[in-house]
Amino acid sequence: MLHRIFLLPNFYFFLPDVSYNRMQNENDMQQDTQQQNQNTEIAQEQLRKMLASPQQREQGFRLLTKQYGKTLYWHIRRIVVSHDDAEDALQETFIKIFSSIDSFKGEGQLTSWMYRIATNEALSLLRRQTHLFQSIDSLAPTLTSRLQAETALDSHSAEVLFQKALLTLPTQQRIAFNLRYYDELSYDEIARITGKSTGTLKANYHYAVEKVKNYIKNHS
Repeated sequence: MLHRIFLLPNFYFFLPDVSYNRMQNENDMQQDTQQQNQNTEIAQEQLRKMLASPQQREQGFRLLTKQYGKTLYWHIRRIVVSHDDAEDALQETFIKIFSSIDSFKGEGQLTSWMYRIATNEALSLLRRQTHLFQSIDSLAPTLTSRLQAETALDSHSAEVLFQKALLTLPTQQRIAFNLRYYDELSYDEIARITGKSTGTLKANYHYAVEKVKNYIKNHS
């Protein structure tokens, strides 16, 4: 089943209607990562030129959503947990990419710039769900409940336990962990996305691994 998300006039992107417990199909994720790793700087430069050209912008935007939509969707989904929230944040991400592409100066990779926009949109969505003076980290119990609701048929699987463990991490640490673990990005690229130093990211990843291991050990 497919959901059609309308982004801008004449632009839309199809997303798979999937349950959260299937989101980390290992073979699919490895294939997605391999596909992304095949994107060269030349290909990204060509895409940037298409997006910058009024005559080719529509074609370039369609290509961008086709090439990066699934990757950005799962990146957002791991932050917000809910499929519906992920769809909303992805739509806002593509609108922001389209409307601000002229501001992209080509410093760094296009993918890093898009990941940064997607991350900010996901965090903005979560921020709107907090109460006055609440931090996003305080949403962890709510996100865990959403995880359980969307995985009711497989609530005791190892993957769900792993996701619950990740939701115990501070939000920024969880994001960095996901980018490293699932998207297999380098620390330098994660630094460009998050604005954190590579040293901080390496330390946080190490701490996150230990926290996740301890959670799984105590809840298995």
